Amino acid sequence: MLFDPLALRSVQLRNRIGVSPMCQYTCHDGLAGDWHLVHLGSRAVGGAGLVFTEAAAVTADGRISPADLGIWKDEHVPPLAKIVAFVEQHGAVAGIQLAHAGRKASTAVPWEGGKPIAPEQEGWRPIWAPSPLPFDAGWPIPSALEEPQIVETVTAFREAAVRARAANFRVVEIHAAHGYLLHSFLSPVANQRNDLWGGSFENRIRLLRHVVGAVRGVWPDGLPVFVRLSATDWLGSEGWTIEDSIALARRLREDGVDVVDCSSAGIAPNVRIDVGPGYQTPLAERVRREAGIATAAVGMITSAVQAEHILRTGQADIVLLARQMLRDPYWPRRAAEELRQTPFVPKQYARS
Repeated sequence: MLFDPLALRSVQLRNRIGVSPMCQYTCHDGLAGDWHLVHLGSRAVGGAGLVFTEAAAVTADGRISPADLGIWKDEHVPPLAKIVAFVEQHGAVAGIQLAHAGRKASTAVPWEGGKPIAPEQEGWRPIWAPSPLPFDAGWPIPSALEEPQIVETVTAFREAAVRARAANFRVVEIHAAHGYLLHSFLSPVANQRNDLWGGSFENRIRLLRHVVGAVRGVWPDGLPVFVRLSATDWLGSEGWTIEDSIALARRLREDGVDVVDCSSAGIAPNVRIDVGPGYQTPLAERVRREAGIATAAVGMITSAVQAEHILRTGQADIVLLARQMLRDPYWPRRAAEELRQTPFVPKQYARS
């Protein structure tokens, strides 16, 4: 099952192993470089079926940090196209995640503390959110998006998708998780508006659906669109819940989304979560079963048997690995050997 191909519209993945988007914080002015070519290319050589870039900011002020990958201008396309060509040459499908960090923008890179930074520290203001509520104590108060900025945000996602296609990506994912801008509109923890963009469930999901419509409108019909959700805030009825995600996923399916990538949390600090192997896979299973849409499972998936079990028991259609792929770019090859499947081995590495 793990090594069965997966068809998504006209795209066929060679297996059901994907490299989850993982920020590398190694860009200048949003430009991909040699690090990204080697980092992503090695996972394609290692045998993954789908290789996602890290979150690519659709606007300069939508970056998490000054070192984030970007896709807000045409100059970002050529280095990304070079990476896509290498990834696809080695049998994987290249995907890109489109993102806006919202009220969690303008922070230092993780190895420098990851805390908010001011303009004189290479940060920027304003940062944006549905409501003027800071992420945490000591964080800057974001500016609430007004109607013109909402229109600009939707346009930025659409133009980013056009650039992604110009770079020859065949999968695009819209990042609506982890407390970033689109997630912050979904969750009542961050969205306390009383206009068309807040309050009721239908109003809180409106921005994401507009973004999906804008992206789907310029993305070829034959190519799939993913949406990453924080399927729960882990805050009970005070936050976004798995039931909300199921209801949203039904609408996203109607909007032309092909896969819901089920992560969780990120809207608030210091949330208590019972973390363990596969702790998020039940979320993917419920969305898949109750919304009737394909899902990706993520989070502490480390072994071949575990990944095989997730797929065979119908919890998801594809598994996306993050830290395990950092530890071992050749994890798909080792998993194939463990499951007694034929591993992918590039001809340069094949020896009789």
